[in-house]
Amino acid sequence: MSKPGAAVEWLLDSDPSIRWQVMRDLLGAPEPEWSAERARVETAGWGARLLALEDADGQWAGGSFLPSNFDEREWEQVGQPWTATCYVLTQLREFGLDPASERAQRAVQLIGANARWYHDHEPFWAGEVEECINGRTVTDGAYFGVDVSLIVERLLGERLEDGGWNCERVNGSVRSSFATTINVLEGLLEFERVSGGTDAVRAARAAGEEYLLERHLFRRLSTGEVADQQFLRLANPNRWYYDILRALDYFRSAGALSGRAPDRRLAEPIDLLRSKRLTDGRWALEWTPPGRVWFSIDDGVGLPSRWLTLRALRVLSWWDANLPEPVSV
Repeated sequence: MSKPGAAVEWLLDSDPSIRWQVMRDLLGAPEPEWSAERARVETAGWGARLLALEDADGQWAGGSFLPSNFDEREWEQVGQPWTATCYVLTQLREFGLDPASERAQRAVQLIGANARWYHDHEPFWAGEVEECINGRTVTDGAYFGVDVSLIVERLLGERLEDGGWNCERVNGSVRSSFATTINVLEGLLEFERVSGGTDAVRAARAAGEEYLLERHLFRRLSTGEVADQQFLRLANPNRWYYDILRALDYFRSAGALSGRAPDRRLAEPIDLLRSKRLTDGRWALEWTPPGRVWFSIDDGVGLPSRWLTLRALRVLSWWDANLPEPVSV
């Protein structure tokens, strides 16, 4: 792992879901090459393994948000389960399953017909009431070709005065949260990428970005203190949780869409990300949300993570290639 490029070679010696993104984002391979590798997500490795676990009605584990055999004691004693439909769809999207593939389209249609949210039995693609859930539903729905414009309109009307979102708004919260905001921002970005977006979507996304940037992605605006130490620990998969790498990868994606240079307020979290790099050029998994999963896609906490290494390398590649101009004084 000591020679230059060894970390990339290690990433290439992996699952198709990682290899195609390395080819596209780190190696600049021609689209026909990485597209061919991406197509294998449907038929090989982790993507095929998840697809094989799909229920006959298009759901996973018999439920939209929770498995059909869920017991609240499991959440208390083990952690939130991650095997139900919404989290599997997110993982398939992160793997890069081709949204036009036969298996993806079949799942999308069956989920629309059969899956319901627990809040008020709402159809899956109509969304629920909680902003975090709706933000991820927009991300997955837009990616897989579903019309999620009505959920987007709802989210636009739920933005708080400080620029972001909070799923505790219905309980009286008037302050945005980092986690809810990143979930919604990712949804709006994917909606804009797929549909072209609207002025209202772009304005809301800009406000949400400013909420995070004012706080340098992890600090309290009022005191400058770290808002939550968990934000500095790199997780995979993120599920609904927030950390600096997730936010940085969002800004990388947003920059690719808009062509804007990185904002200089990202410098501090960029430095923190660099500081976490191991001497062999990789990044270690620092934690993973506890709870039931179909299977693990990392080797364990404390060990090098291909997913974190891929995401960190592409963030740093973007930053280094587009360094913001120095602040004038």
